[in-house]
Amino acid sequence: TISPEREERQQHRYRYRPILNQKRGKSKRRKTLTNPAFQNPPPPANSLFSPSEISPPEIHPTDSNGNSSIRRSDSMAKPDTSPVLSPTSSRSVTQTVNGSHRFVIQGYSLAKGMGVGKHIASDNFTVGGYQWAIYFYPDGKNPEDNSAYVSVFIALASEGTDVRALFELTLVDQSEKGKHKVHSHFDRSLESGPYTLKYRGSMWGYKRFFRRAMLETSDYLKNDCLKINCTVGVVVSAVDCSRLHSIQVPESDIGAHFGTLLETMEGSDVTFNVAGEKFEAHKLVLAARSPLFRSKFFDCAEDSEEIVITDLEPDVFKAILHFIYRDTLTEDVGNTASSSSSLSSISESLTAKLLAAADRYGLDRLRLMCESHLCKDISVASVARILALADSHHATELKAVCLKFAAENLAAVMRSDGFEYLKENCPTLQSELLKTVAGCEEDCSSGGGKSRSVWGQLSDGGETTTNERRVRQRT
Repeated sequence: TISPEREERQQHRYRYRPILNQKRGKSKRRKTLTNPAFQNPPPPANSLFSPSEISPPEIHPTDSNGNSSIRRSDSMAKPDTSPVLSPTSSRSVTQTVNGSHRFVIQGYSLAKGMGVGKHIASDNFTVGGYQWAIYFYPDGKNPEDNSAYVSVFIALASEGTDVRALFELTLVDQSEKGKHKVHSHFDRSLESGPYTLKYRGSMWGYKRFFRRAMLETSDYLKNDCLKINCTVGVVVSAVDCSRLHSIQVPESDIGAHFGTLLETMEGSDVTFNVAGEKFEAHKLVLAARSPLFRSKFFDCAEDSEEIVITDLEPDVFKAILHFIYRDTLTEDVGNTASSSSSLSSISESLTAKLLAAADRYGLDRLRLMCESHLCKDISVASVARILALADSHHATELKAVCLKFAAENLAAVMRSDGFEYLKENCPTLQSELLKTVAGCEEDCSSGGGKSRSVWGQLSDGGETTTNERRVRQRT
């Protein structure tokens, strides 16, 4: 039994315990929160919910002031109203930019004996933003082979670092049997990937491309000529963002529509009489394309429904109309340009006449297209005549090519009949040729690649020409 005095002292002690705990810095709230009985309190007697249906409050750590935060469960939180972003996509595309070049080696037998490690270089060509060149070694590149093989290489001819590329070298079978000798990266899988050229002058190719004795008795060599096709595929990578699908747009067909207008003559309002042959056309189309026609129809206010053309032949005027409406050349122009080889046929060819007409009618694009076709016919025998033709009709691109070709092959050009024609009919072009020779001389001296310059050719050519004149005078 407990005496009444002791029981009163115990009740007094429990009554003031919370006040003593607060003075000592102890939080009654924290103590009660950690009590399991408080986390799941029994429901009131009149509650409509069972203990399992009441969500307990979430207890979080206290902050720096000793206070804790209480948050209800997620079922009682506010819904997330932030916008949903659509997914983005990208695609990395690695592919090759391909380009080809044909290298024709004329006079193979004369190139032999130039020495091991010495090569004949093609003109530079551009693929994938870089310049390339083909090197042909008639006596081979490897001294250990004792000139038993010819070597062929592809060289990086412009500045570049770690240029990755695929290559293909084809020695053309000139018997038309199609048995070409092909070394290619394109038709097989490479274990180490594309070839990497570290710097300018780096090469890829074959020291033992073909055994020379077999080459000289094969169909690859015809009329002392070799033909080598080269294909370069420069590897490029790009990221295609959000364009996984594309729509191909066909090339412009406006030329076909205008060509149909020319064929049907629908709505034509002018007729041309060229040597008795009639051509119908549309003034607006002609005026839009040619400044000469624009001046004739609108500035001079010529209202005649029929215009007589006296300075052109019917086939030349027909080719002009074809270009004005279709922006292309007729098939006759391409055929005559490739077949004209003699001196007289060059100046009388359809391409040469069309070049003169394009210059007269202010058709600059047509003139440039004719220059491109005539450029394919440049040779030692024809360069002088083509040079005179280009100078007469403001064909600056063609003229520059002719001057450069004549300067690089001066000795042979000076022995040609065309050079005599040039001296008699175009004396001013001789001074321009000498200036071009001087420019070539500077290039040779700076590059150090040719020990015998074009000035040496000029000296030999002059002596030879003088001797030929003496022989002619005696006869």
